[in-house]
Parts: sequence; structure tokens; C-alpha cells
Amino acid sequence: MKLQHYSLEEPTVDLTSLIDVVFLLLIFFMVSTTFERQALLKVDLPEASEVEDRTELPESLELVIDSEGRMYLNDRRLVDSDERTLRAAIEEAVGEERTVPLILRADRQTPHHYVVTAMDVAAQLGFGNLSIATDRTNGSTE
Repeated sequence: MKLQHYSLEEPTVDLTSLIDVVFLLLIFFMVSTTFERQALLKVDLPEASEVEDRTELPESLELVIDSEGRMYLNDRRLVDSDERTLRAAIEEAVGEERTVPLILRADRQTPHHYVVTAMDVAAQLGFGNLSIATDRTNGSTE
């Protein structure tokens, strides 16, 4: 009787499909991850709680935007609401000083793009201390 002689082969593991799966998972997690966006302009959001009135206020710049989009810088009306006009008015008011607090006070009916334009100009000029002013409410809706 003749028996067949089997050769002993070492078992091999094919890692190609495993590597493909790992790369697909890596790509999936890279694409689905949300990245934190750092804002160029830090905004101090106002609180509507009651605080003591200050007797001394530091020198600041106040930009008021009415419901029609007209802009007033320290109670002086700007010629128009253009970005270049606002930039020139702010530079004229403070010169090279960028540590002056800038207070943005906009009417609730102000179109959004005027507020965004004002914030963008402040960021481009290098203002790091921007506050958005709000009025306190008594819990009632108007």
C-alpha cells in the first residue's frame, strides 16, 4: 500500500484585507471628526442678570447700529455703513491703540450683515476686547 506523502507547509495569514479595513476605518474617522474652529475675534457675550451700575467707565469706543443700518461711532453718525468708512472712522478715533474696549450696540431690527460687517472690521483692525450690549429684560416679552 502506497501512502501519499504530504509536505508540511507553514500556514500563512493574508493581512491585505485586514489592512484595507483598517485604512477604511481611519479614513472614516478622519472625515467624520469635527475640528474645533478658533475664532479670530473673541466676543464677550453679555449676561442679562442685574449688576451694579458702574460709576467709572474706562475710555471705550461705542458703535451703535440702528434698525436702518445707519452707524454711529461715539454718537457721531458715519457717512454710510460701508466697511471702508467704518474702518477709517475707527482708525481716526483710536489711532494705533487696539486695547480700547469696543462696545457694539445694535437695534434688534438691525439687518444681520451690518453687525457682521462691524465685527469683521474690528477683527481686521486687531481689537480683542469687543462687547455686544444688550438691555435687561423683566421677563416679559414685547
